[in-house]
Amino acid sequence: MLSRLADVLVPAFGRLTVTADPGAALAPGSVVVANHSSLADPAIVLAALRRLDVEPVVLATAGLWSVPLLGRALTREGHVPVHRRDRRAADSLTEAARALERGRVVLIYGEGGLPRRRDAAEAAPEAFRSGLARLVERTGAPVVPLGQAGARRITSGSRTKQLAGLFSAPLRRPRLHVHVGAPVDLSEVDCSRRTAHAHQAVTAAWRTAAARLGEKSTGPGPKLPGPSADPTA
Repeated sequence: MLSRLADVLVPAFGRLTVTADPGAALAPGSVVVANHSSLADPAIVLAALRRLDVEPVVLATAGLWSVPLLGRALTREGHVPVHRRDRRAADSLTEAARALERGRVVLIYGEGGLPRRRDAAEAAPEAFRSGLARLVERTGAPVVPLGQAGARRITSGSRTKQLAGLFSAPLRRPRLHVHVGAPVDLSEVDCSRRTAHAHQAVTAAWRTAAARLGEKSTGPGPKLPGPSADPTA
């Protein structure tokens, strides 16, 4: 349901395009790891993946399960709550491993949370947490890096700015881009190197997506040339 809903709603809020590296594959039992920059990007990523005939199991913050109706839908569709700083945190990896064993594609955000920046510019993914590395260690699943850009033009900044961006997006319809990289095998490297390699792969995919939009970038890494990243652009 969530993938279908995203596929319907995202085109109303922005102009989504999707590209992939040669050799990119979303085989059953893969882990897709994406950069997380905005409250809007989960819908964008789901819509992009559905265009590629993939409806993933998503690891998402457990707070969403407390939202009436949404929580039931998330449970019914097999998505996995992540309880941060809680003794139940490890349960999410167990559930994700079971989904991979069933041949599902699992979507995880390596950063584990949103950046605290208030501007609408693109920036390289922040440091990854160890959850992805531990999931790969447990399952040996191939990792597919995914980079998305443009979501901050829909929602970013303060609560007021986010609401304003969301309500004005159907009029502005900003450009959005998702790029899927070729799978990387991280099963033979240690945990810290696994995390670093995944971060590098997602950063490369994000740079491709951002370049497609001509977006400027801030934060770690070389900046990308491009026009103003004003959220109304």
